[in-house]
Amino acid sequence: MKDREIFSRLATTLPCVLRLDGRAFHTVTSAYEKPFDENFSACFVKTAESLFSASGLSPDFVYTFSDEISIFLQKPVFDCRVEKLVSVAAAHAASAFTLFSNAEQPVSFDARVIPISKDQLPAYLAWRQAEAWRNHINGYCQKLLTDSSMTSTQAQRKLDGMNAGALHELAFENGINLAATPAWQRRGIAVYRGTVEKMGYNPKTGESKPVTRNIAVTDYELPLFKTPNGQKWVMEKVTSPTDI
Repeated sequence: MKDREIFSRLATTLPCVLRLDGRAFHTVTSAYEKPFDENFSACFVKTAESLFSASGLSPDFVYTFSDEISIFLQKPVFDCRVEKLVSVAAAHAASAFTLFSNAEQPVSFDARVIPISKDQLPAYLAWRQAEAWRNHINGYCQKLLTDSSMTSTQAQRKLDGMNAGALHELAFENGINLAATPAWQRRGIAVYRGTVEKMGYNPKTGESKPVTRNIAVTDYELPLFKTPNGQKWVMEKVTSPTDI
């Protein structure tokens, strides 16, 4: 019967990105402050960190904003089987977020695979970061409109007819400079591999000497990925010493 399993042999090429989106998270976020809640964000960051270090996916870079997480893979895991990658990633994220948030109802994520080259990663991240910026603008402006007695549906209808300049003006007229909000709200948050030097002890020689350890770095101050400096920054984070 094994040969009747649909897509069981479908494999992706590497590198690739696994993108996770929270399913129906508008119901989950109803209990959190708008437009951005630090507790909700902290739960998502912990989920991203868990995907980075404890999911078995061995990613080199994880990027998150709102209820979305992008996971960049360069090393083969699960024989690159698409159904395995998306099911493990979505299940791990749902379990991790439920634990970290103490959610009273089950949460779920959908997942997709995007095969890309390493050189295409900055462009992919710039695309998602642009979405983070749009989400940021929309979130602040929707909060302003709902605070002025509009329903969420009425507010969204009004926002749908406004361009970016009009949204900025709406926020500014109400005392909010969108460009001065916290960077993690505007640009997202990343988890990647870094190094730190520590003093190590050699029990055979009795000597202490500096050693380099790999650590997971969570970064709340990201560059603009669409800029040359941002593109260079991304490539530095996903290039191992053996690639140099």
